[in-house]
Amino acid sequence: MPRTTTLETPGCPPLRAITLDVLGLAKVVESRDVQNGGAAKMVERWGEPDSSKCVVAASILDRESDPLLSIARKCGSIEVVSAINGDLRVHIPSPCEAAASPEDEAIIGMHLFKRHQSESSSRSCKLLTCTTKGHASIGSLEFTETPEEFIRDPLLTEWKVCGSGNILCSKVDENENFALYGGKGVEVNIWDLNNCAKIWTAKSPPKNSLGIFTPTWFTSATFLSKDDHRKFVAGTNSHQVRLYDISAQRRPVMSIDFRETPIKAVAEDLDGHTIYIGNGSGDLASIDMRTGKLLGCFIGKCSGSIRSIARHPNFPVVASCGLDSYLRIWDIQSRQLLSAVFLKQPLTNVVFDSHFRTEEIAVSAPEQQMVDIAEQEAIPAKRKKVSKEHSRSKKVKSKRSRKKFRRRRRLNNFDYLPKQTILHNVSQKNIEGYLLPTQEFGNFFNGFLPKQEERRLALKYRFEKENSRKSELFSALCLYGRLCIMDIILQLY
Repeated sequence: MPRTTTLETPGCPPLRAITLDVLGLAKVVESRDVQNGGAAKMVERWGEPDSSKCVVAASILDRESDPLLSIARKCGSIEVVSAINGDLRVHIPSPCEAAASPEDEAIIGMHLFKRHQSESSSRSCKLLTCTTKGHASIGSLEFTETPEEFIRDPLLTEWKVCGSGNILCSKVDENENFALYGGKGVEVNIWDLNNCAKIWTAKSPPKNSLGIFTPTWFTSATFLSKDDHRKFVAGTNSHQVRLYDISAQRRPVMSIDFRETPIKAVAEDLDGHTIYIGNGSGDLASIDMRTGKLLGCFIGKCSGSIRSIARHPNFPVVASCGLDSYLRIWDIQSRQLLSAVFLKQPLTNVVFDSHFRTEEIAVSAPEQQMVDIAEQEAIPAKRKKVSKEHSRSKKVKSKRSRKKFRRRRRLNNFDYLPKQTILHNVSQKNIEGYLLPTQEFGNFFNGFLPKQEERRLALKYRFEKENSRKSELFSALCLYGRLCIMDIILQLY
């Protein structure tokens, strides 16, 4: 299990995100300002866990009424569900269920078209799919009462994207006129979706100074700007981020190395020149592609590989998910973590529902004032604050008590006696008028107390009165434990 820590996050604006995982589940995460104070949490789950139904691609038709979510699974089947409640609209079974390995023809790219979709045409959709081996198709689907009995457009357009290799990434531009594809052994190429014709193919970069050729392996790609399909960014397995401009040259215009692990996800910003990248070690960063400068990494590293990044269309936030089972929502400007939700299973995709609105009704001004007055009446009265003079006197007393405590400790500890007060004229035989029997107990005293300690004892316990000498000597000897009971008896006689 990955090591995780609990973070205090400031919360995020009201939003709704849908995540998809390796068990085929779709989980809805919402953030509501009024209820949760900006904290995001999972509110709904769609589907039943099944490892054979792992989600490999997803696309959302983000519209005000009846938004749709298309899901491509590992087994080759396609589902179109409602993005509001998860109701199944269309279920397309895998065309290669009888094959030995349906994963070879798994759908790796998917897109739900927004154009030619009016708000009234909620019973149909146009879908673009592409498999790992490069079989692409575009067709319309009409919904019926049962998901299995859908009506497919007979004018289905199909073509082959690549002759060899495996397609690993695909992306459709904002105007939905062009699509780019790339993968392992497949150079990035752009297709005209209106004519189903290839219009541009990238050329691999030259060998480096050591004569080493970098193999073609693209893992993610996206268009840089919504208005211009000629510039796009692609991430490679060799931890490079490449900028292409089809109007300039076939080779990359700019190539940036980022850390040491493959680039797994790339997403564009609304400004048209900033991108967000995530790699296999959990690093998330933003790069300005005009200069190739790394703007900064997002604070707080993920515990697993990042597999999907989504930019919210309205709020300045970006969401990321990956193999550590966390959905994280970040602030774009400060690159701080706003919210993190643990969803138990490794995640593969995340999409935003930009038309999500909170259902809470704002409280009117007079009602809000009445609520505030009631809350103030319910709060008990606070105690008066202590004056500064009183608090200072308490502090002085505490300092004095500390000094007394230290003095007592010094009296109890023999080593704290000052050295400058040692009297060198005091001998071992005379301790403040009391003769010690050095002839009889000389060997005992020489082995029990050093001379310096005896002198310190004599200094420390000077007796001013004759009648108090016996009691003070008795307490001193018991306190330090330096003399035996025989010495005390001899001193009392």
